[in-house]
Amino acid sequence: MEKSEIKKNPAFLEYVLKLNGNIELDEAFELSLKKIDELDIAKLERIGLNTYEKGKWSIHKILQHLIDWERIWCYRAILFARNEGHIPEALDQEIMGTNSNADELTIEQLVNELRIVRQSTIMMFKSFNQDILETNCVFFEYEMPLYTIGLTITAHQIHHFNIIKERYFPLDK
Repeated sequence: MEKSEIKKNPAFLEYVLKLNGNIELDEAFELSLKKIDELDIAKLERIGLNTYEKGKWSIHKILQHLIDWERIWCYRAILFARNEGHIPEALDQEIMGTNSNADELTIEQLVNELRIVRQSTIMMFKSFNQDILETNCVFFEYEMPLYTIGLTITAHQIHHFNIIKERYFPLDK
């Protein structure tokens, strides 16, 4: 890929920054952890495996998707932080969702796993110094500082929690 093909401010990164608002990474992580703890487990359990539209993922699969992608983004972050030089290939979220066993797990299991993964992510990002956080990450057609990977993780949660609230909560009648 030619340097001229790299987008320094990809549209998705603008969306990430918009969802997080004008807050620092540490605050974004702490707020995201608080939102996980505020999830209404009983409501999510009542909704169960119902979806708002045929072919859409259950809440279970959405939570598993958040867990899986957080781990993927952390893997990418550590590669860049350690200057490993490998650019991970793109992955297909639909294949991953189809092949998860999330619908066999309880909401409580998934929320607990999401919380633990987030705590681990927070610890990893806190271990990075300012130089590492500002490391330039170039992958696919995008270029961005490493700390924005952390903001991508929190924005991803905000995005999917909004979908759950707007499209799944009405199923709890």
